[in-house]
Amino acid sequence: MDLESRIDIIQEVGEEIITEEDLRSLLQTKQTPVAYDGFEPSGKIHIAQGMLRTINVNKMAKAGCKFKMWVADWHAWANNKLGGDLSKIQKAGEYMVEVWKATGMDLNKVEFLWASDVMGNRAYWDKVMKIAINTSLKRILRCTQIMGRSETDVLQSSQIFYPCMQAADIFHLDVDIAQLGMDQRKVNMLAREIAPKLGFQKPVAVHHHMLLGLTQINTNASGVDRAIEMKMSKSKPNSAIFMTDSSDAVNKKMNKAFCPEKIVEDNPVLEYCKYLIFESVKEFKVERPEKFGGNVEYASYTDLESDFVSGKLHPMDLKNATATHINELLQPVRNHFEKNAKAKKILEEINSF
Repeated sequence: MDLESRIDIIQEVGEEIITEEDLRSLLQTKQTPVAYDGFEPSGKIHIAQGMLRTINVNKMAKAGCKFKMWVADWHAWANNKLGGDLSKIQKAGEYMVEVWKATGMDLNKVEFLWASDVMGNRAYWDKVMKIAINTSLKRILRCTQIMGRSETDVLQSSQIFYPCMQAADIFHLDVDIAQLGMDQRKVNMLAREIAPKLGFQKPVAVHHHMLLGLTQINTNASGVDRAIEMKMSKSKPNSAIFMTDSSDAVNKKMNKAFCPEKIVEDNPVLEYCKYLIFESVKEFKVERPEKFGGNVEYASYTDLESDFVSGKLHPMDLKNATATHINELLQPVRNHFEKNAKAKKILEEINSF
């Protein structure tokens, strides 16, 4: 694949790339750059973590990247996920890996690595300390957004380590591209700024879009609070569809989803169509009675959005069709957890949490 084609694919992933000049230089000098994304195992995995991450990883792999998936179990422990129970956190990590096995992630080009495996490594903590010594506490507190926190939250001491650890992850994993969500931007910028000072390689940051939660947001919120509220969250079950949700659960959540008529901005149902469904199917089918226009098929998201804005496609018809397509995409995951004994046992444990 030629250089421009590789860049085009990565641009499909990155809502923001810092910088495109650095990306171009990297791809010109390194045939197989290393990209990574890290995740906190903290219970059930929602559709953005499961399906959107698979889409992005596969695109990065197609562009010639080797991908490292960082199971950040110690980070989740520091962030007090699942009550700070490391054994439960690690079981959740196993569950998430099982989900990706069933979503079609290109596992031939993906390496799963566990943070706990390097926590006894002095070289890792040497990097953490160097970052901490060269960064102000005020800067670290501004980075707490990466944990789903704000600067005004009451934090545990362990959470102060977190941004330094995440920046150290990039250097310790020898990463060329930090391919994380827009909500992780602040720590990636910290890593880029501090890298030359510490003698580390400056990573290219490729930030993907954060899917909206399904519930209506507080339009009066701003800044970090708005960013946290807008994205889907495990702590707000109705704001997200989970990868092992039943078809009935998907239908009910989508039926209640915020979907203002003729409005595109901050419309989570349209986001599901754009970032998930049209990335996975060639046609988007809407089934409806003849008196409401009859069945219709869309070959592109642009056409669907156009009909929605004009009023030709009613929000309820859009929601019903979206639920149908999402259920079809989730069925292989449901099958995996029903038929694979190991996966089934892991899910039973997760449900018990």
